[in-house]
Amino acid sequence: MTLVERFLKYVSFDTEASESTQVTPSTPGQMVFAKYLKTELESLGLEDISLDENGYLFATLPGNMDKPVPTIGFIAHMDTSPDMTGKDVKPRIVENYDGTDIVLNESQHIILSPKQFPELLSHQGEDLIVTDGTTLLGADDKAGIAEIITAIEYLKAHPEVKHGKIRIGFNPDEEIGLGAHKFDVEKFGCEWGYTMDGGDLGELEFENFNAAGAKITIKGRNVHPGYAKDKMINSLRVANQLISMLPADEVPERTTKYEGFYHLIGMQGTVEETTVSYIIRDHSRELFEKRKENMIQCVNQINAQYGEGTATLEMKDQYYNMREKIEPVMHIIDTAFEAMEAVGVKPNVKPIRGGTDGAQLSFKGLPCPNIFAGGLNFHGRYEFIPIQNMEKAVKVIVKIAQLVAEKA
Repeated sequence: MTLVERFLKYVSFDTEASESTQVTPSTPGQMVFAKYLKTELESLGLEDISLDENGYLFATLPGNMDKPVPTIGFIAHMDTSPDMTGKDVKPRIVENYDGTDIVLNESQHIILSPKQFPELLSHQGEDLIVTDGTTLLGADDKAGIAEIITAIEYLKAHPEVKHGKIRIGFNPDEEIGLGAHKFDVEKFGCEWGYTMDGGDLGELEFENFNAAGAKITIKGRNVHPGYAKDKMINSLRVANQLISMLPADEVPERTTKYEGFYHLIGMQGTVEETTVSYIIRDHSRELFEKRKENMIQCVNQINAQYGEGTATLEMKDQYYNMREKIEPVMHIIDTAFEAMEAVGVKPNVKPIRGGTDGAQLSFKGLPCPNIFAGGLNFHGRYEFIPIQNMEKAVKVIVKIAQLVAEKA
């Protein structure tokens, strides 16, 4: 099976994650896909193949050298984002893209245009896999899975390419922030790993946000509006007051690069009670802690004005910037950088304005930066991936394995 055939098969599985089920994997389709992948890995003759009850699939390609070589891992996630359906994906290939509009769905007037997505113009002359406009594609991260398996298949078929022991890991529920929670790092048994879960060609990431979630519940006092003077506390208005206390420019739509933010993700309520939900993000651990403290102070101000217990805050850290775990082992970044250059890819080292399984894995003892899988416009109908990006990712994986062996 070719790389493209493999990818097109994988996106036919509905593996959309769900935040509501409270089980792992969060949806049954992920386990269906995991069982299919297990069968494929068995057919390739890999060793130590295991699939646990939570949907974590591990396998080994043994090394082919006499000297000791570090065991490394390549990791990708099986789920797709709940932001848009991944059921009945109908991909097609736009060959030799000419830089013009791509009609994804004529009947619904859905167009992938370089006017809205100028990154398309960087891929003129390439072959793009696109959606039919009614679903996401699933390149995040089924492209990563296809690339890893294709690279492992190549290494197995070409014993002249020397490498150490390689572990591969495919996990569920990355898209809901739980991909690494039940990942057994000790069982995986690597000195370091790479997630193949980045975006466009050349992306190499070892910095991500520190992240927390905050939920503020505001208790109001409902009184007939005709007799409400000096009696009513309208929790909806108090919630808006709290929102206005936070810096207006420190939101996702007005920040970039290393700038952090407060992101309002939900607001539900009545006069009697309102709930406001935020995510808090910053690359700097110091600024991250200050953001959390600012949130606490805002809640305290509300209680000082309206009475203790009016506002209650639940705040929980979600993940941290993996940079502090990667810096002591920067040779793993140097190796990825060198591998990209060796196969003709210009490395683009950049911070992740989000999270990654690699961040949590790094804090569990498995340093794990993130490498491009090649897709663009993830989580929506305009998602696409150039086939040439995927082919380059395969070459990067192979070259990393080769370089690790050479440097041992």
